[in-house]
Amino acid sequence: MARLAAARLLVAAVPLRRWRHILGDGQGKSADSQGASPAARALASAVERAAVRLPFATKCLPRAIALHTMLRRRHLRSCLVIAVSDPRRRGEIEDLHAWVEIGGETVIGRIDFPFHPLIRFS
Repeated sequence: MARLAAARLLVAAVPLRRWRHILGDGQGKSADSQGASPAARALASAVERAAVRLPFATKCLPRAIALHTMLRRRHLRSCLVIAVSDPRRRGEIEDLHAWVEIGGETVIGRIDFPFHPLIRFS
């Protein structure tokens, strides 16, 4: 819950250009190709459970940031992706979305709409 609150504050108060110090480089390096470990899946599940118990709403970006920082702290490689929706779908859903992937597997923030990655923090 504390990581979610901190992530929400980061999104609200810190400019994106300063996030790399917290989230890793924005060079688009891919995470391990082996997929998510049971520990990573358990952390993702814990973030989702905590998010619904908070007295304030958390969207995909704070959830992804919280999980990504938790994984980094445990030296588990992941990639936080911030993306924009397909131009033909704009206005149907949120135009921006974020998720965390490990080895191409999305561990938090999976959605079945087409999004185009803008930046990847690994």
